Amino acid sequence: MSFVTHLECANCGQEYEAGKPHALCTSCQRPLWVRYDLDVVKQHFTRKKLVGRPPTIWRYLELLPVADPSNIVSLTETITPILQVPVLAKRFGMKHLLVKDESRLPTGSFKARGMAMAITMCKEFGITKVAAPSAGNAGGAMALYAARAGMESWVFMPEDTPAINRRECALAGAHTYEVNGLIDDCGKIVAAGEKEKGWFNLSTLKEPYRIEGKKTMGLELAEQFDWQLPDVILYPTGGGTGLIGMWKAFAELEAIGLLKGKKPRMIACQSSGCAPIVTAFEHGNRFAKRFDNAATVASGLRVPAAVGDFMIIDAVKESDGLAMSCPEEEIPRLMREAVQAEGISICPETAVCLGVLERLLDEGKISDRDKVLIFNTGAVQKYSEAMEASLPKLNLNDSIDWSAI
Repeated sequence: MSFVTHLECANCGQEYEAGKPHALCTSCQRPLWVRYDLDVVKQHFTRKKLVGRPPTIWRYLELLPVADPSNIVSLTETITPILQVPVLAKRFGMKHLLVKDESRLPTGSFKARGMAMAITMCKEFGITKVAAPSAGNAGGAMALYAARAGMESWVFMPEDTPAINRRECALAGAHTYEVNGLIDDCGKIVAAGEKEKGWFNLSTLKEPYRIEGKKTMGLELAEQFDWQLPDVILYPTGGGTGLIGMWKAFAELEAIGLLKGKKPRMIACQSSGCAPIVTAFEHGNRFAKRFDNAATVASGLRVPAAVGDFMIIDAVKESDGLAMSCPEEEIPRLMREAVQAEGISICPETAVCLGVLERLLDEGKISDRDKVLIFNTGAVQKYSEAMEASLPKLNLNDSIDWSAI
C-alpha cells in the first residue's frame, strides 16, 4: 500500500497523477516531487512500529513510493553506521565530528539507495529497459540493480570516468559507452535515445524516484540520532539528489511530528574544479550557470550543470546553510590524511567536505562546538586514479636496503 497522493513540479507546482511513470515537468522541464498524505502516514509510521523491522532502507516503507512490496529490487541496502572520528576531530579542533559511512552499501556507494528505488519503481511500472549518464558510481549501481531485476541497461560515461566504474558497468552486463565530453554531454545522448531506443531515462532528477531512495539517508539519520539531528551536515554535491532528498525527509518527519529540535544547517560542498552551485549561491542566484571546463579528481562532483540546481540552493538557504568549495589541489592530501588518521575508506568527494570544513572553521562560519556530520558517499577502492594521485610512488625494488628503511 502506498500513501502517495500525487507528484508535483518543484518549480511551477503543476500536479501529476501517481501510479504511472513520469519524467520532468511537461510545462517547465524541471524535476518532480513525490507527495504523500502525511496526515495518514502519521497514523501508520511511528517510532514504536519501527521496532523489530529489518535494518534496511525498506523499513521506512510508509514514506516510500512503492505500492506493492513484492516489486522491491534489493541487494540488502543496510543501515549505514555513524562513526566517531576522534583523530580528525582533534586535528580540526572540534568537540563533535562524525562520519556516516555509505561505503558499506551494495555497489560500494550511496548510489545504491537511489538506484534501488528507481529500479524498483521501473519494475512496478513494467519498464524493462533503462539508461543513464554517469561519471562514476551511479552507472554501476544502475547496471547492477537492473541485472538484479532482469532489465536491459545502457550507460554513457565520460571517457575519463574512473576505470573501475566503467568495468563495473560492463561486468554487470550494461551496454557501456565512453563519450568524449562531460556528464551533461552523456545526458544528451540518453535523452536523444528515449524515443529511438525505447529506454527509460534514469538521469539524476529527470525521474522522481532516485530522490526518494536518497531520502532514506535522512530518515535513518534521524532515527540513529533518536530524532534529534546534528547541528550541521556537510554533503558532497554534484547532482545534489542526496542533499535534496535529505531535506525532503526532514520536512516530512517534521510534518508527522517525529523530529525533536531544529533541522540541521546543510552545507553543499563542491571542488573548485567544478563549483556551479557554489558560484550561484555566492552571487545570490537560485539557478546556476553551466560551469565551463569542469575538472576534478572527485568524479562524482564533476557535474557542470545540475537540473535540480534551484532545489539544492533552496534547501541550503532554508536551512541557513552554505554552498562552499574546496581547492581542487587539496583533495589528494585531505583524502590521504583522513584515511591514515581514521582507517575509514574515505572517497575524494568526502575529502572535499573536509576541505570545506577547514574553511568553515577558519572563517568562523561554524563553531568548534557544533555537532557536525559528514557523509562518506563511497569506498575509496573505487577511485584507483585518485588513490594514485594521493600517494608517492611505491618502491618496487626487488631487494631492500634495510639501512634506508
